[in-house]
Amino acid sequence: MQSKDTTEARNKLRYIVPAISIGIFLSAADQTIIVASSGKIGSDLKALNLTSWIATSYFLTLTSFQPLYGKLSDIFGRKACLLWAYAIFGTGCLGCGLSQNIYHLIAARVFQGIGGGGMTTVVSILMSDIVPLRDRGVWQGVVNIIYATGSGTGAPLGGILADYIGWRWAFIAQVPLCILAFIAVSIMLDIPSREDSHWKDKLRRIDFPGAIVLVGAVLGFLLGLDRGSNVSWTLPITIISLSVSIVLFALFIIVEIYYAAEPFAPGHIIFNRTFMAAYGCNFFSFGGWLAALFYIPLYFQAVDGVSATVAGLRLLPCILAAVSGSLFAGFVMKWTGKFYWLTVIAYSLLTLGLAIITLFSGGVADSLVAFILGTYPTLVLMIWQWSQPAHTCSGLSDL
Repeated sequence: MQSKDTTEARNKLRYIVPAISIGIFLSAADQTIIVASSGKIGSDLKALNLTSWIATSYFLTLTSFQPLYGKLSDIFGRKACLLWAYAIFGTGCLGCGLSQNIYHLIAARVFQGIGGGGMTTVVSILMSDIVPLRDRGVWQGVVNIIYATGSGTGAPLGGILADYIGWRWAFIAQVPLCILAFIAVSIMLDIPSREDSHWKDKLRRIDFPGAIVLVGAVLGFLLGLDRGSNVSWTLPITIISLSVSIVLFALFIIVEIYYAAEPFAPGHIIFNRTFMAAYGCNFFSFGGWLAALFYIPLYFQAVDGVSATVAGLRLLPCILAAVSGSLFAGFVMKWTGKFYWLTVIAYSLLTLGLAIITLFSGGVADSLVAFILGTYPTLVLMIWQWSQPAHTCSGLSDL
């Protein structure tokens, strides 16, 4: 039976979604905003050899902290965690804009990623709380449109700002928007914490050992992949990072199953066959899409010789494709209540599009059809999550 607060939140959904949309847009845009401007940033800070860390550092903490927000939002409340994420993200943006060297920028991006991880994860959990199961497809489609628009416009905006007023404004301009998002959520979202205990009791419920091991495992895994792909797979730090991450992932599972009183990832979620299939699909499909999104603009600038602005604008098919895919998927789920074949078709289109891009010879700028196919279902891959019962969504936030 739904609580009175949740019922009232459902009635205010048309006002809540615009309030949380600002944060969704910012989090998505920030993931791609340096795609077309990383070259200028590296040149300005005299560290072209370290530009890959501008993106890597953000994704390191974003990926590491996403699973933690699920349980923390159960303990401290959705609203408190979302506001905390906005505050951290905004502070990180300001730090990026004021960075004096590449190391300051990387450190600020690390801090920024901690907030970015919560801005999307908590919203996903929040939507599962207040949106009826049958309507989740439509409302998730709306959220996906916002996310896709942010992802698609991040690169063009970053390129335009870098070319005309400076790359620092790509970060500084996000600060007032973070403040606006903070104020909007503070006013519109009125869902109190599910726990009324003292804050010290809440802290005792946090699975700190599991959190530390998980963050270490993810950091080691991503660090190993980054060093292996950018330097060498035989590099000692690559081998050590990947080896340590495997051990830590195994240790995390042991901690969650046998020792944690309130685990971040319960065993019935980790080893569920359906969820494990979704883990793999999300990992490989999103990885392939991001690879195309980050490397194709570099191709445009290095091979075609275009500016950061033009390279970013050439990514606009992403927006149209992802928006149309999100709308279509949401309404199909609303009408039919089914999602299996929709998900299969979406992943098939993604695979086909990326395969065409990979095998294509010639100017990538002319292959708009392939690029659209490759980005059409980028956000449809989360549809399956919205068909699950609401009580599992906090545990599923690590997806």
